[in-house]
Amino acid sequence: MKILVKILSYLVFFGIFTGIFFKEIIGDQVGDIIIGVSVLTGTCIFMPLFLAHRWKGKKLKDYTLSEENIRKMREKADEF
Repeated sequence: MKILVKILSYLVFFGIFTGIFFKEIIGDQVGDIIIGVSVLTGTCIFMPLFLAHRWKGKKLKDYTLSEENIRKMREKADEF
């Protein structure tokens, strides 16, 4: 999955830069279409894969503000 995320991120960035190149140099609507498809791919495919890859094996409970976590933060603040 790590390799897939890297390859997809490179493809999205390459697509955006290619779209900018087509838009500036050639001046055709093809550049806008390439940029749009790249952004759509980045948001609908790349971002969920990236988030799933980064959150794999982590507990959401550790990152939410529950009563237990607030108590732990107060105890650590009292130590200082």
